[in-house]
Amino acid sequence: MQMPPYLTPEALQTFIRTALAEDIGDGDHSALSAIPAEARKRAHLLIKDEGVLAGVELAHHIFGMVDADLRLEQRLADGARVQHGEVAFVVEGRAQSILTAERLVLNCMQRMSGIATRTAHLNGLLAGTKAKLLDTRKTTPNFRLCEKWAVLIGGGINHRYGLFDMIILKDNHVDYAGGIRQAIEASRAYLARTGRQLPIEVETRTLSEVQQALDAGGITRIMLDNMSPAQLREAVALVAGRYPLEASGGITEETIAEVAATGVDYISVGALTHSIRSLDMSLKAF
Repeated sequence: MQMPPYLTPEALQTFIRTALAEDIGDGDHSALSAIPAEARKRAHLLIKDEGVLAGVELAHHIFGMVDADLRLEQRLADGARVQHGEVAFVVEGRAQSILTAERLVLNCMQRMSGIATRTAHLNGLLAGTKAKLLDTRKTTPNFRLCEKWAVLIGGGINHRYGLFDMIILKDNHVDYAGGIRQAIEASRAYLARTGRQLPIEVETRTLSEVQQALDAGGITRIMLDNMSPAQLREAVALVAGRYPLEASGGITEETIAEVAATGVDYISVGALTHSIRSLDMSLKAF
């Protein structure tokens, strides 16, 4: 998998450093008090669930930042389908360091694997259609990097990473601007004035607004928000391939296949990252 632009070494180091500082504070006193500093041990990451594994690559980075002398023997890779009882990796080195890294590794991998599993499942429901599954900005503050990474591992596609890399004119933008045309024209003028090159997507709530977006032009994609399958089919016919269409809003496991069958190009699902059951796993000494 090609690494997305947000997964830079600097971004990973910043995330891990901040997360470790939150957890360790002035020291892991449990490990420091109970375990001799010279003790060297091993532990394995035991899978206790079924799903898609995610976060192994991140675990490499976490262990390395806690203690560069820790050694990780990888047994399974990100994206692997896993079952109860499998071992993802074995880590070996200073026992204190393994214990200090344990909870951050598990917190990240359990949630990332839950997201990857859900993404893979919903992707399977799109089979036979052209629709592609997108995530959203409905992520956990300061954990977006990991959650969007997990969507990629599960076979989904990242929507914009933040407010800075794409213009999406949602309902409130449109209402504040005075309408679809006004919002689009103001955004195009802003890009020209600032010398930025960003895609522009506009959210529409009715077929009338879809037509207004078509009349205004100068956009990259049209979002169809909370529309019924019948309305989505009408919108697909109205747009007739002039712009990619993204269905969004309240799409569930029960409705996603019907939405995909309407002919939309993308389906964005906030629940990929905001309503996930983590996969069960643990780091076991042996």
